Amino acid sequence: MKNRVKFLLLAIAIVVAGSLKAQKEVGTWKTIDDETGKAKSYVELYIKNGKLYGKVIEVLDKTEENPLCKNCTGELKNKPIIGMQIVNGLTKRKSDWYLKGGILDPANGELYDCRIWLKDENTLNVRGYLGPFYRTQTWYRVKK
Repeated sequence: MKNRVKFLLLAIAIVVAGSLKAQKEVGTWKTIDDETGKAKSYVELYIKNGKLYGKVIEVLDKTEENPLCKNCTGELKNKPIIGMQIVNGLTKRKSDWYLKGGILDPANGELYDCRIWLKDENTLNVRGYLGPFYRTQTWYRVKK
């Protein structure tokens, strides 16, 4: 009986530890504009049904009160960027998250294949691919 209890507790600890590791990407991240080097927005990453999603929760450039996705197509055209889901259900792999067509760039309305991985606890690499070409952004954890 004691061995069963120990085994059950160990199994629970392993599941919880694995779950916590997968959750490190979850939280609010500050994005940086590639061209200007200035902070651009806050994106909240979250997991739903085992997939990684992200939505814009704040645009830091206050020149436009409620910026719209003017270059988006379809149902996202002219929709508010704040609240927009831009990371679209990436699947966890061994050390990263990935999905073809997994990230939207509201600046140009384009969808890119996406790979996301932690550089360290507070630094996230976000890479968008268009065929063999790619661009990597560094996002920084926002501590609240």
